[in-house]
Amino acid sequence: MDAAPNKRSSIRLNAIRVLLLGYDRRSVCEIFARSDRMVRLWIHAFNQSGIEGLISKPRTGRPRKVKIQKVKDLLIPVLEDPSKAEETHWTGVKIHGYLTEKLSIELGYRTTIRWLHEMEFNLRVPQPWPVGQNEEDRQVFKGKMQQWSNDPDVELWFCDESGIEGDPRPRRRWVQPGKTRTSPYLGKHIRQNVIGAVAPQTGALFSLIVNGVDKEVFQFYLDQMAEAIPKKTGKRHLLVMDNASWHKSKSLNWHHFEPIYLPAYSPDFNPIERLWLRLKADWFYDFFAKTTEELTDRICTALNSFVQSPDKTASICSIRK
Repeated sequence: MDAAPNKRSSIRLNAIRVLLLGYDRRSVCEIFARSDRMVRLWIHAFNQSGIEGLISKPRTGRPRKVKIQKVKDLLIPVLEDPSKAEETHWTGVKIHGYLTEKLSIELGYRTTIRWLHEMEFNLRVPQPWPVGQNEEDRQVFKGKMQQWSNDPDVELWFCDESGIEGDPRPRRRWVQPGKTRTSPYLGKHIRQNVIGAVAPQTGALFSLIVNGVDKEVFQFYLDQMAEAIPKKTGKRHLLVMDNASWHKSKSLNWHHFEPIYLPAYSPDFNPIERLWLRLKADWFYDFFAKTTEELTDRICTALNSFVQSPDKTASICSIRK
């Protein structure tokens, strides 16, 4: 009785206890102000299922007027391609209006949003997707990446550069209506560049902070990387990167690394891109640097956080199937 989930269950359990103590059914009806039929139903439930038969289960709400399968069949095609409904994009209000006005489905706004979640739709910012990709080349390269990542004789590295600004990237935050939140802004365009390479299998990261990137700077990076990551006997060291001009200079000394170039317009195949996004999100949103030295110190701290946590880095940069 003490552990009953609600008052209704507690009364039923108490009534059965009183019966077990020797009181007759009429007395129990008077004590608990219930009809004889109700008490007999409790006795029957207890005899059939024991204590579980007396526990009051949560009741379902009223049945839905519209079957979710009907909404799925009508809605999913236009959600995937808004042009079929003469729309360019969807919001919750637009979807609700489309269902009620265009399709004449009697459905509340909150129910519309709940059913979108049940259909596993969520609001996401679309990923920018470059024009000019060769899908055939991308599929071939994707297959090669899987082979390399599964080959024990291949050590796979992904290289890329990224720029980091000294002015903050404001985060969204809760603000009451009529009030504003500000973020400091220097306007001096303090900037540093980072060159890095990551091994998704191990989470190893090698990175340098530079003022800019060209052929000479990239060669210096290769020299330092070859010294920090010596050749392993019987291993191929593949270095995958984009098609930047300084990556393709014929005078580059690759040491023991084999250069591999991504298909055109395929940054999504380079897992270090996700590392740069995570680095900026964790360390540079709302960060304000007054000097280049201050920005450089922050970048060093951020990079070290990934160097010292290879499991975390490997998880972020895992090769997607």
